[in-house]
Amino acid sequence: MDSANIVVFGIGYVGLSNAILLSQHNHVTAIDIVPEKVDMINNRKSPLIDKEIIDYLSHHDLDLTATLDYEGPCRNAEYVIIATPTNYDPDKNYFDTSSVEDAIEKVLAVNTKAYIVVKSTVPVGYTENVRKKYKTSNIIFSPEFLREGHALYDNLYPSRIVIGTPKNNLRVLEATQKFAFLLQEGAIKENIPTLFMQSTEAEAVKLFANTYLAVRVSYFNELDTYAEAKGLDSSHIIEGMCLDPRIGKNYNNPSFGYGGYCLPKDTKQLLADYEELPQSMISAVVESNVKRKEYIAEKIIEQVKKSGQNVVGIYRLTMKANSDNFRQASIIDVIHLLKDKNVELVIYEPTLKDDDFEGIKVFKDINEFKNAAGIIVANRYVDELNDVQDKVYTRDIYRED
Repeated sequence: MDSANIVVFGIGYVGLSNAILLSQHNHVTAIDIVPEKVDMINNRKSPLIDKEIIDYLSHHDLDLTATLDYEGPCRNAEYVIIATPTNYDPDKNYFDTSSVEDAIEKVLAVNTKAYIVVKSTVPVGYTENVRKKYKTSNIIFSPEFLREGHALYDNLYPSRIVIGTPKNNLRVLEATQKFAFLLQEGAIKENIPTLFMQSTEAEAVKLFANTYLAVRVSYFNELDTYAEAKGLDSSHIIEGMCLDPRIGKNYNNPSFGYGGYCLPKDTKQLLADYEELPQSMISAVVESNVKRKEYIAEKIIEQVKKSGQNVVGIYRLTMKANSDNFRQASIIDVIHLLKDKNVELVIYEPTLKDDDFEGIKVFKDINEFKNAAGIIVANRYVDELNDVQDKVYTRDIYRED
């Protein structure tokens, strides 16, 4: 099969991992609005913390160019992938899909024949609506199932490929099948399960999959809440449960709550999609995550009262070790709860440029931070805390990256 001319809007984890995957065998142009990201890609440096992305940019032969300009690349594109952010808007009770529509409009202004592949997470029914809005059947939806920090790996070894197409449109189906082949061609894993379905079904796959993961996180967090309150060892209970192969060991490490790029917004969007439909579990998982963070804040305040140490040190704002992602991090909500109770706080966050975060002093030197903090709160424990572990509060029982 001939190589394709592909454009990717957005150089985040989804966009960049797809751009690298596809540029092994196709000409790919990555478009972003941030000049620094564009320059880094063209200099074969990664703007993201991801081992495989760093390796492929540095050591693999890729037909990949990044640019701020969209018109020229889109004019000759066969496929345009849209991987722009769709944050959840609590006022509208809906994803903010304006960046996706902006990209669609830019493509259609110069090329009405290109097949537009939406990989941004969207509400159920969105793709069908934008097909009608823009009077084109060339918009398809293909969800991503990636982990932050392992985005390219998860594209090289995907669990499955899911693509949603219009019903009864053979032309678009054939284009969709070619796109699936291009993804398979770039992957290392062979015999990848590949599913073709209606776009609305593919959108539901994404939201229900992430909500199930949020359910698992919340379940083990509530188990941990019970164990801590009753003076039990969470790790013993979790190990006894998870040796059952029907349960398994994925997503079973307690935390301060789920957060990051996907789970908070996807669970809220799915809950919004259930409007006027009977449900209890979807709203429960959203509420459970709120309660978990409230419980963690209460336990930290108890530690302050018992120890007589007034200064609480927050070790990292990131979601997990080896990450630069603060987005929707559970620790930030815990910080807000502690501030409301007038707890004195300091933060250790070496990736933050500023010397304060929401009025809280930020340390870049780990030893200065350790000396300043009477209690250290860590969502994820790492070895550099070993020398002060007697004053660390964490619920991380497996201490994994």
